[in-house]
Amino acid sequence: MRFTGKRAVVTGGASGIGRATALRLAEEGAVVWIGDIDVAGGEEIAATSNGRIHFQRTDVMQAGDIEALMLAADAAGGLDVVFNNAGAAGSRDPIDVISPEDWDRTQALLLRSVALGIRYAAPLMTARGGGAIVNTASIAALQTGAAPTAYSVAKAGVLHLTTMAAADLAKHNIRVNAICPGFITTNIFTTALGIEGDKRAMANAAIGAIAAKAQPLQRAGRPEDIAAAVAYLASDDAVFVTGTHITVDGGMTIGPRHSWDAEAPSMFAALEAFAA
Repeated sequence: MRFTGKRAVVTGGASGIGRATALRLAEEGAVVWIGDIDVAGGEEIAATSNGRIHFQRTDVMQAGDIEALMLAADAAGGLDVVFNNAGAAGSRDPIDVISPEDWDRTQALLLRSVALGIRYAAPLMTARGGGAIVNTASIAALQTGAAPTAYSVAKAGVLHLTTMAAADLAKHNIRVNAICPGFITTNIFTTALGIEGDKRAMANAAIGAIAAKAQPLQRAGRPEDIAAAVAYLASDDAVFVTGTHITVDGGMTIGPRHSWDAEAPSMFAALEAFAA
């Protein structure tokens, strides 16, 4: 019960990683406000939470909505934890094709919204004597090939924003960290590809099977895996941790496939064959 007596905000809390994190924080004692544009999903999780989770429709593309969500949690007795998580895949166009409008929209959704989440949470946390902020980045911030260009650049921005905000806010006893999920089975992939209805479940199952082979730990990542890491960073267990990130990816980023798959071809194996 690490969050007993604390109030938390989770953006994008109606589904996926946000939902799992809201449930984890509530299970550990927090009262949680979730913001999302998915009204049906948000109201459903709130209705089944025994009063531990509250929903407020929030479009993180709108600064006023973000501020109102932070104020709603603060009005109940103070804001302690914020998880800036809301997002989507954004434009899939490469840099030589993407329109200025699609670029700006992706950056606003994935980077500007995080900056504004920090902006509106920090004064409330300062008045309370401190707090913890966690931002959703991605392994796409760490390497190429993991996601489209606009998404990857925005997530890299989230990592640097995290370090800058940690430095700015340390004097207020506010810790700021980030989480870098790997291949997590949520609807973000099917939504980005426009897959709906019965096909969505089948596509998600296929994605899970692919994910299980995409990293050393051979199972698909789950939203609960990320929720556990977020809960750690937001808790007093991480009281001396700020300005950094945790990668939760089943080992996907540890190196080329041959470093963990003996059957995968490697340049070194080829050279050794010639040397022999």
